Amino acid sequence: MTVPPASEMSPEARRWVPVLARYREPSDRRSLLEIAVTLAAFALLWALGWWAMSVSAWLAAAIAVLNGFFLVRLFVIQHDCGHGSLFRNKTLGDWVGRALGVLTVTPYDVWRRIHAIHHGVAGNLDRRGVGEVFTLTAAEYRARSPLGRLRYRVYRHPLVLFGIGPAWVFLVENRLPLGLMRAGPRYWISAMGTNLGVVLALGVLYAAGGLAPILLLFLPTTLSAATIGVWLFYVQHQFEETHYDPEPHWDLHEAALHGSSHYDLPVVFHWLTANIGLHHVHHLNSRIPFYRLPAVLRDHPELESPGHKLTFLESLHCVRLKLWDEERRRLVTLREAFAPPAAA
Repeated sequence: MTVPPASEMSPEARRWVPVLARYREPSDRRSLLEIAVTLAAFALLWALGWWAMSVSAWLAAAIAVLNGFFLVRLFVIQHDCGHGSLFRNKTLGDWVGRALGVLTVTPYDVWRRIHAIHHGVAGNLDRRGVGEVFTLTAAEYRARSPLGRLRYRVYRHPLVLFGIGPAWVFLVENRLPLGLMRAGPRYWISAMGTNLGVVLALGVLYAAGGLAPILLLFLPTTLSAATIGVWLFYVQHQFEETHYDPEPHWDLHEAALHGSSHYDLPVVFHWLTANIGLHHVHHLNSRIPFYRLPAVLRDHPELESPGHKLTFLESLHCVRLKLWDEERRRLVTLREAFAPPAAA
């Protein structure tokens, strides 16, 4: 028997809209302080890594990998600029986001548009594919040819998702406004402007130290941040009790509340990732600044349960989940997709 869609079982998600609206107001001073502290730490580790190059290439690369966490934090700050949640002045937020895009090698206007689409269709089975980890249903997978199944398994393999994929997206795919190639000059300007900024920055690094700082500092920092970022995005939506519905039954607020996880990390990692683990709250209201998300859970602890709380160890299980089973209404492994419901 098919389980009723969540939109029919739990009509309470919309009641959070006016509640969370009270947390939307940003503090420009706090936002600037968060940016300054993160940039200072990022620059300090860059300087430490530069010094370490004269001691050991491995030490320099290790420091650069650690610095990936601060680059992730800068990316989430850029992400908040894209939602218009960091500053009262939207223009200021946009230009801060564009400047940070050079450090994160992510064209701001392109990413902002793609991410807005993601927020508008997340959990909608009929509008999958934009700004997300693509997920087949179990029925769709079973209907594919052997070659089609192999391609999907390769795409969902951890080595591709968290190794090759992040490097491809941030170093190659972001160089063009893919998905918006015919959407107007704005996105081309964003991509080419970011590319120019990155090339100039790499040119300065090469002039100052040759290939060493590019290979030992820039690439490890960027790639580690890309991998961490993709992992975070994956577990925020790819967990067993996530939420998908076809268009007739899909509801934006239900999908936000039930299709986004609460990634329960140690405090230091919540800080390094700018609280993006409180993803169900973020999807319910993307205008809440990242530094006000913890206050939402402090004031409304009942939000912890609907967000499907995951610890780090629990999140490792999510890697095995590949397909959305419409009958069981959960993500399943490939083996479970071919097992009878009782056996699974």
